[in-house]
Amino acid sequence: MEEGSATIEQFLHYLKFEKRFSEHTAKCYGADLTQFTDFLLNGSNGATPSATNRAWEPGAPAEAATMGQPEAGTATAVATQTEQEADPHLLAVDVDEARAYLAHLNDKGYSKATIARKLATLRSFYKFLVKTNRCASNPLTAIRTPKQDKKLPRFLEYTEVKRLLETPPTDSWLGSRDRAILETLYSTGIRVSELVALNMDDIDFLSEVIHIRGKGKKERITPISSSALQAIQHYMEYRNKRAQNNSHFDSRVLFVNKHGQRLSTRSVRRKMDKYLKIAGLDPAISPHTLRHSFATHMLNNGADLRSVQELLGHQSLSTTQVYTHLTTRKLKEVYENSHPRETMSQESYSSPVAPGGNGQV
Repeated sequence: MEEGSATIEQFLHYLKFEKRFSEHTAKCYGADLTQFTDFLLNGSNGATPSATNRAWEPGAPAEAATMGQPEAGTATAVATQTEQEADPHLLAVDVDEARAYLAHLNDKGYSKATIARKLATLRSFYKFLVKTNRCASNPLTAIRTPKQDKKLPRFLEYTEVKRLLETPPTDSWLGSRDRAILETLYSTGIRVSELVALNMDDIDFLSEVIHIRGKGKKERITPISSSALQAIQHYMEYRNKRAQNNSHFDSRVLFVNKHGQRLSTRSVRRKMDKYLKIAGLDPAISPHTLRHSFATHMLNNGADLRSVQELLGHQSLSTTQVYTHLTTRKLKEVYENSHPRETMSQESYSSPVAPGGNGQV
């Protein structure tokens, strides 16, 4: 991605090689900053993301696809202007310009979550500029993050999870692979990106743990259930036979496609869609729903929040706390069954006799 700004390029290099952000995350930061630069150079006509950034933009309004795009004949001129003027404009930004940009995004119909993410990008960018002595202060420190609408993560009941896990056939190598994938997702709460990155030597059958490479290249060890390990072992019997007849088979990778190469996250989603349909479950369910289900079921069955945080690989406990809202029903059941006053007979509070009746008031 050509940002048209040496400062942005240096920031992205810092994210990738010092902060160890993934290529995808750095690309998203770069796209946010490109959009901000366009706004600074072109005003309200420049705050619409380019078509090349459309794929990752979850909160962009539908009409943005056709608005604010330069015509083919002016593309070179716009790029040249950006290269020449981007850095001076970025370094001279004040709080009023930043507020104007956020207000413009709001006017364009961007969601609060998307605006908050773009604001976080700008905060990180100007923090970097202050750190490297390019700016005297961070103009974003005076701007509050928009209040977010609370959306509780969706989860499946255990009976639904069980139905899904038992759907893939285990008498074929692809079916046994898919069963092992679903079992691993639910057993560990692993992200799909972490699942497809697993290698053969990441599974420790003796200790019943797996080695996970998470976000920001952070690594963790997490337990895995015996049922998931059995599913993996069953799949590996088929997998190893396939590997013997395929010279292009990647022997390092745990979950492979029919060509013997590493599965993609998109492939996992397609496989899950297939089994959701067969199981008669909501097609809107995603692989990430199994992660939510794992966390919710762990808390419902007595796991403490800190342990679940470690298992999920969350950096902040506040990220894990969202699951406590999902366990309210379970807590209410425990309360009703355990609190002595809750179980007390209500007969001791009989209604007073009305005046004129047999009793006295």
